[in-house]
Amino acid sequence: MYSKLIEFIKSKGEIDSDSIAEICSYFQSRKTKRNEVLLNFDQTANAYYFVNKGCVRLFTGTKEGLEISRFFAFEGNFVTALPSFINQKPAEEFLQTIEQSELLYISRADFYHLVETVPFFAKIYTEIIENGFIVSQKRIYGFQGFDALGKVKWVLKNQPQLLLQVSNKMAASYLGISPSTLSRIKSKL
Repeated sequence: MYSKLIEFIKSKGEIDSDSIAEICSYFQSRKTKRNEVLLNFDQTANAYYFVNKGCVRLFTGTKEGLEISRFFAFEGNFVTALPSFINQKPAEEFLQTIEQSELLYISRADFYHLVETVPFFAKIYTEIIENGFIVSQKRIYGFQGFDALGKVKWVLKNQPQLLLQVSNKMAASYLGISPSTLSRIKSKL
């Protein structure tokens, strides 16, 4: 169950087996059903998840009841409602599995304990934050001025698994286009 997390940790640099074992000892496993909500809109994020198998979606909703997907975490990635996790205020977004998933999770207290006591884990945390920021910025700036086709091409280049694992409705909400437009574009590619 921990092999992907260990692989992820090792991919970040040289680390001894005792440090890996210590990091892993703070993570617990959780198997989920499809569409299981891990965090509701008004809850505070107190766990950081590592996707061992499956996919987790971070999304919000409009007053009209539409869901807007903001982020998808696929196998081998971390996910949480980060602003809520950091500032301990209600998330104002949902965290949900979109398929049966196997997750590893760590409590907020244990997470910050590792950040403070295991320098290598602090490095991993910094890298997760930096990469998340870069992906968000690329998405924001990449989508500005793009038409629907340009957005789909950007996703194919930067996040190809999105169009393979996620429903058209969810992918379209992430792209800011209609599901029918996404279907038309995909049929032409």
